[in-house]
Amino acid sequence: QVQLVESGGGSVQPGGSLKLACAASGSIAGVNVMAWYRRPPGKQREWITTITRDGRTNYVDSVQGRFTISRDNAKNTMYLQMNGLKVEDTAVYYCNSYYPIYDWGKGTAVTVSS
Repeated sequence: QVQLVESGGGSVQPGGSLKLACAASGSIAGVNVMAWYRRPPGKQREWITTITRDGRTNYVDSVQGRFTISRDNAKNTMYLQMNGLKVEDTAVYYCNSYYPIYDWGKGTAVTVSS
């Protein structure tokens, strides 16, 4: 019954930056691994980054070095700082537990175009 609400998406030019936020209605302090996912237009949803309860992170190669995941367990909030955005980053972005998956939120749309 955890509810997830993503925010912070928008339209930017290539090379721009956005910071996404994920607000959880319940506590995420006890969730070992949280994650961000994205679904590009016409493609399947894909995992892009995870963060453990104690702050360990990993990233899919396509965003490594450009995106930074973080979490504030006390505020039940997770973030995704996205820098150096590329056209191929255009997608709807979702947050969730890595496992088990909670009910998906609506996501927040990111469009990168000239």
